[in-house]
This record gives sequence, C-alpha cells and structure tokens, in this order.
Amino acid sequence: MGKTAAGEKHEHPNYMGIFWALLVLTVAEVGAAWPAAGPSYPQFLKGALLVIMAVTKAALVGAYFMHLRFEKRTLAMIAITPMLLCVFLLFMLMPDSM
Repeated sequence: MGKTAAGEKHEHPNYMGIFWALLVLTVAEVGAAWPAAGPSYPQFLKGALLVIMAVTKAALVGAYFMHLRFEKRTLAMIAITPMLLCVFLLFMLMPDSM
C-alpha cells in the first residue's frame, strides 16, 4: 500500500485490469470506425461513440497511469476545466459551422 501526501493509505490500482479495459475500448473504437463493420450507422452517432470512448480512455489513463485519481480535488478541477471549455466552445461554435 502506498501513502498519499496527506498520509492516507490507498490500494495500488489493478494496472492489468486498466490495460485490458483500454484494449477493449481501442478494439471497440476500431470496430466503430471501420467502414465495412456491420450495419451503417449515422455519422453523428459514430462520431459521438468515438468521442465517448476516447474521453473514457483518456480519463482512465489520467486517473491511473498519471496518478490523478489519488490527488486532491483542486488538481482534478484543473485537469477537467480545459475539457469543459472545449465542450462549451464546440457547442457554441456548432451553429456557425452549419
């Protein structure tokens, strides 16, 4: 068991479990993006699925391999704020692109 900066004990994460989760998400992303993979989905649905899977993978990597899961909440807010700004700008600028 390791200790955090505050002296609290935490369990070491199951890195192999995280690896397998990332592998499954990667295979699912390739399957969703493959042009001849089963039925044809609308582009919006395909794009939404790919973005959700990519954000999930990024969150897993950031939380466990960059050890952000065991940091203070303020550091998490610093990491989440740019993502929220990007989503906000995406939705605010979407009408201009159409």
